[in-house]
Amino acid sequence: MNKLALRQLEANQSVASHHVSAMYISDKECSLGTDAALLRGEWRLRESMRKHISWRTGGIADNFYLPADLQDFAQFLCHCPNDLPVHIIGLGSNLLVRDGGIRGAVVVLHARLNDLILVERQGMRSVIYAGAGLPCAKVARFAALHGLTGAEFLAGIPGTVGGALAMNAGCYGAETWEIVEKVSSIDRAGGLHERDPDMYQIGYRHVALQPSPGSPNREEWFVGGWFKLKQGDQTTSRQKIKALLTARIHSQPLNFPNAGSVFRNPPGDYAARLIEASGLKGFSVGGAMVSTKHANFIINKGDAMASDIEAVIAEVRNTVKERTGIELIQEVRIIGDAIGSNR
Repeated sequence: MNKLALRQLEANQSVASHHVSAMYISDKECSLGTDAALLRGEWRLRESMRKHISWRTGGIADNFYLPADLQDFAQFLCHCPNDLPVHIIGLGSNLLVRDGGIRGAVVVLHARLNDLILVERQGMRSVIYAGAGLPCAKVARFAALHGLTGAEFLAGIPGTVGGALAMNAGCYGAETWEIVEKVSSIDRAGGLHERDPDMYQIGYRHVALQPSPGSPNREEWFVGGWFKLKQGDQTTSRQKIKALLTARIHSQPLNFPNAGSVFRNPPGDYAARLIEASGLKGFSVGGAMVSTKHANFIINKGDAMASDIEAVIAEVRNTVKERTGIELIQEVRIIGDAIGSNR
């Protein structure tokens, strides 16, 4: 909790409440072993993750941090114990948090790292910088506003720039790293790096740092990216975005909480086709169901537990394997503990 928030609490609450706030800071120090006074962001203990995840389900995060800005995020990482698990999220799409919650810390970058700048414009070539916390759709609209083409597909990705970079997100025949010029990342010690695409192994829904001698398991997160675009036409780009969003509305179950595509498409085929061909449309466990509109989506009908969704994922994978011989690879990330697991 930052100093401004503390002052507001002190002004609005009693002396007793002020002591609670002090204990809150103390709890934060004890919880992470770091000095709370160095941090300017908003800290919450035992935060429910269901409101931060697009599936609208999941357990509680022991520690939940909203950094004030990039420097504050770096300070947070710099002072975190090395053995503390840290999970970085954006809009919470493509993610499932188990019902038993998350040990360690969750850091939310959405609405935090949100710089969006036209940094270069020369002839037919332009470059924009977008922070990791920005929704991809906002980047698509910004590019269109400036008469640039190549980023329209980002309007169909229901996540942030950081998430799109982390998994090479794509839709309608285009992928994020096709337009990346370079990226900015932050390591576990709070150090910042600028890296070119050739420093990464990039594939379908996969991005990883190239192995480095002496540092085989470097943990880094994207904090922004520079995207190379071409001169286009504002009206044409806006029409492309509108057509893409219309197609998305007609083909995806957007009226129910979901996390986007659950499985990767196997080579030469589509996960949705295989799932539908296996007779799994409408299959449900508890409040989780394979969408009848798009078979590669699992929806929360309103009261789904994370365990319900995991059970549906497992059944879909097993049934498709049994009936088609193809093993679907999970696209969504699952984190946290199941209820009753050792903490």
